[in-house]
Amino acid sequence: MSSVDLAVLATVVGSVVLFGGAVVLAMGWAFRAGQFENFDRGSRSIFGADEPVGESTDAFPGESA
Repeated sequence: MSSVDLAVLATVVGSVVLFGGAVVLAMGWAFRAGQFENFDRGSRSIFGADEPVGESTDAFPGESA
């Protein structure tokens, strides 16, 4: 293996370790913060009080909803 091959390998392995560690830390934070406790409440949070849940109210211009 040449020095360029080793540099590329070290960069790839280092990136995998770095980003993998970031994912583990982010998932740990999400579990500790309770982000995965109530999916139903989170899924309904995007609807307004007067908007029907589960029904499409948006349409492309020129089409009816």
